[in-house]
Amino acid sequence: MRSNRGFTLIELLIVVAIIGVIAAVAVPGLQQARRSGNETAAIGSLRAITGAQSLYAAACGNGFFSPSLSNLGTPPAGGQAFISPDLSTGNTVFKSGYQVTVSSSIGVAPDAPPTCNGLAAGAAMQGFFATATPASGGGSKAFGTNTNHTIYWATQMAPLAMTDSTAPAGTFSIQ
Repeated sequence: MRSNRGFTLIELLIVVAIIGVIAAVAVPGLQQARRSGNETAAIGSLRAITGAQSLYAAACGNGFFSPSLSNLGTPPAGGQAFISPDLSTGNTVFKSGYQVTVSSSIGVAPDAPPTCNGLAAGAAMQGFFATATPASGGGSKAFGTNTNHTIYWATQMAPLAMTDSTAPAGTFSIQ
């Protein structure tokens, strides 16, 4: 006698098709959530950099700013670094799908004295800007900040055209 327990091939194919439809609907939402999380992390990185630069200028740079992320990660004698280790691994850092950099449109200040963390005289900057540019799949917005501590964004994959003190054209401010 034959047993009727189990599923037919048609029933199994219907279940697989339903799972496929659910996956097709869910994957774009998960990718958008990942991009949104990466963009939030980029904004957090820029906020950390502006805070670190302010602290550096007040406590170590005699009113001047650090020329690099790696210098912000160098602690003064007996002190702590101005920025977290994940942002100070080099002059360009890749974090959460974004390339983060610090630079200056004005350049170094020749009259800057040596800093408390070993930066030579004349090597600190008069102003700074930082950018967070999305890597492939990292996000859909580019971000930037500068000496005035405002974070700017634009929907583009290229770095924002930042200066040390003005808003780049075609951007929106977050703060």
